[in-house]
Amino acid sequence: MSRTGKTVDRVRRCVDVIMIFTSLLLLAWPALFADATRGGAEPLTLAVGVSLVLGFGAGVLLLARRWPLVQYAPVASAVVMAGYWFAHSGSSNRGLTWLTIVVAAIILLRQFLGARTNEGLVRDLTRQRAQLARQAFRDPLTELGNRKLFMDHATDALADADDTMTAVILVDLDGFKEVNDTYGHSVGDELLRTAAERLTANVRNNDTVSRLGGDEFVVLLPRLVDDQIADTVANRILRDLEQPLIIGDVVLTIPASAGIAITRGAGTAVDEVMREADLALYQAKAEGKGLARRFDPAQFAAVEARRHEEADLRRAVDAGEFEVHYQPIVDLEGERTVGVEALIRWNHPERGMIPPVAFLDMAESLGLLPRLGGWVLEEACRQAAEWQRDNPGFELNVNLSASQLGNPDLVDEVRGVLERTGLPPNLLVLELTESVALVDLVESARVLGALKTLGVRIALDDFGTGFSSLSHLGTLPVDVVKIDKSFVQAMQESSGASVAEAVLQIARTFKLAPVAEGVEDATQASRLRELECAQAQGYHFARPMPAGDLTALLAREAALSR
Repeated sequence: MSRTGKTVDRVRRCVDVIMIFTSLLLLAWPALFADATRGGAEPLTLAVGVSLVLGFGAGVLLLARRWPLVQYAPVASAVVMAGYWFAHSGSSNRGLTWLTIVVAAIILLRQFLGARTNEGLVRDLTRQRAQLARQAFRDPLTELGNRKLFMDHATDALADADDTMTAVILVDLDGFKEVNDTYGHSVGDELLRTAAERLTANVRNNDTVSRLGGDEFVVLLPRLVDDQIADTVANRILRDLEQPLIIGDVVLTIPASAGIAITRGAGTAVDEVMREADLALYQAKAEGKGLARRFDPAQFAAVEARRHEEADLRRAVDAGEFEVHYQPIVDLEGERTVGVEALIRWNHPERGMIPPVAFLDMAESLGLLPRLGGWVLEEACRQAAEWQRDNPGFELNVNLSASQLGNPDLVDEVRGVLERTGLPPNLLVLELTESVALVDLVESARVLGALKTLGVRIALDDFGTGFSSLSHLGTLPVDVVKIDKSFVQAMQESSGASVAEAVLQIARTFKLAPVAEGVEDATQASRLRELECAQAQGYHFARPMPAGDLTALLAREAALSR
């Protein structure tokens, strides 16, 4: 309420109090104060009369707080009483006459002040409604429209599109968080205001520019006849935003990315167009930022499929739909199983058994591999401990992912698994590829060294495919090298055998135990024996199998050896 309105309201409340007491005085006049006007009243009588008026007045004021209309009861009663008195007694009592006139004047003044107060309230309410409406549709920082305003305008534009096109351009500032963190929020706010001005300067009068929140803006281009206009506007906005901005002593640019969605005619929902623009913006950022990209339906289908697969994978992890299969590692001399490599499989309820190549990269990107890897390690160690009772010296190989190797609790987790399952540490071989170790070579060497203190062994998988394997063999505490299957399969060529022989010689030089991977036929197995490779694995010997099948295989081999 304004200052004038507050003053009028205070005066009105004072008049209300005077009106109540004056009306009570008029009611009490004939009985208590008539003699006083003729000079015959006793002082005690006057004191009693005044006390009664004050007491009743205080009571009326208290009741009026809960029931406001009570304050008008004394006035109505006084007016009725005054009419009755004048009708029966004439107007010879001047005091009563003047008192009646005063009550009437107070009532008129009260009505006038009430009207003025109501006018002030109406003005204040109108002003407040206008302010609330502005707040409901405007962003207070940039003075642009907000999300609600954009949605209203976009809904109207799509409904009124006829045979024209409607374009939505989502603009997201690249690196805005770093500006806030480096220079403070005041600089960030000024950058947002400038971005809003530059956006507005690049659109038509009938276009809509809104701030959706944070550093994200949206532009609505209604009734387009040429879809290329949207691309032109988006690229012009990005170029204008990149112009240098000076804030105090700071010189900044405002790099941004934009996603464009275009629809023709009416009938398309605003949410659908916004989703398409958001997907296009995601693509622009994925391609390197600072770009404007238009929505591509094929890309949308791929993204939707990816999201569905990600949700399906998360559900599968929670539901425990994974199994561990084991591929035998054999001693080439007798082709007897001396160990296994644990390999995860996804037993999908609809798609059946899914190999790891179809989901491990996705699990890594979603941060699920530490959880899956930890489960595989525990399950495989538990199973290997059972096999080791009947097959002393039986080894277990388990793969480590990059996220597992970077886990600061990895050593403690491996120690805990060995303690819970009872598997001797020297029978556990942890495998990692050279690319995983190269994420941070120094840290990898430290973690692998700590693992070796537990008694486990370390294997370098796909050996020979990296660019600097020899130097890494001198840095990493490796015990086993697994010769990549590409070298094994190339042995049938004239130069292939010499490559495999060279790799085996390197392993011997560094006193590492070699294991050949990907052996697919008897010829490859025979050639590896000639090259004195002790162990191998591959489809020639056995495919990965469930634990029960491997138990049966071990039992058959034991029976044949007797």
